[in-house]
Amino acid sequence: MDFLRPKTLDEALAVKAGRPDAVPIAGGTDVMVELNFDHRRPAALLDLNGVAELAEWSAADNGIRLGASVPYTRVITELGERLPGLAMASRTVGSPQIRNRGTVGGNLGAASPAGDTHPVLLVTGAVVEARSVRGTRLIPADEFYLGVKRNALAEDELITAVRLPADAGAQQFAKVGTRNAMVIAVCSFAIALKAGSARAAISSAAPTPRRAPEAEEFLNAELPWDSERAPLNDSLKRRFGDLVASAAAPIDDVRGTAAYRRHALSVLARRALGWAWTEFVSQEQVCA
Repeated sequence: MDFLRPKTLDEALAVKAGRPDAVPIAGGTDVMVELNFDHRRPAALLDLNGVAELAEWSAADNGIRLGASVPYTRVITELGERLPGLAMASRTVGSPQIRNRGTVGGNLGAASPAGDTHPVLLVTGAVVEARSVRGTRLIPADEFYLGVKRNALAEDELITAVRLPADAGAQQFAKVGTRNAMVIAVCSFAIALKAGSARAAISSAAPTPRRAPEAEEFLNAELPWDSERAPLNDSLKRRFGDLVASAAAPIDDVRGTAAYRRHALSVLARRALGWAWTEFVSQEQVCA
């Protein structure tokens, strides 16, 4: 196995163009597990730790550009207020050691159906920045996940950043695992509420992370966006939870049954909706 260590982004792109079989590695929290269990034996590893540009984030008028190698720990400590949903999901990833190494870019590259950050990227309207020697391509998160551990990258492309809007509204993330920490999600859920628009997404409950369009349409029609914003009634939350669960296509595996995943998603959705609505109302009152 060749171990390739570019020092600049241009060099990394040139290497990837010449060696499309090279597997990118930065935090290594997914790739090294596969190697250790002999689930994968790539011809080459492309070490991106020496590419400083990938480990930076920047703010612009239209949002945050998050470099692919920025670790979860920095998302939490440096971007918790600007990207609250992503910070919530980042806090649930592995152990402190894993959060110090793991990255959103790596989560995207692995494209695991159980990736913790995926539902947040879907509800916030994130865009994946993919680059090659041919140029830069912007891929909406909705179009990035193609199948189990399959994504929309071309074989010569690297994920260089994720672009997230500056104001995606009130956001919440919730996850169920077989224990409280260092666990792969049995299922997870994210929601974002903003000025008459609701977005909801699930993970670890279908072949790919996915939005819940019927649940979104229900909220868009039924939430009291323009009236006195009292706490939501239980029947609305229950119906929303049922619609979120119906968006899933889960399987039975060692972490949980399909039936349990649907039930858990319904509960997570009801709870997260209540939290997000409370936050949305608070934000609207401040703006008023």
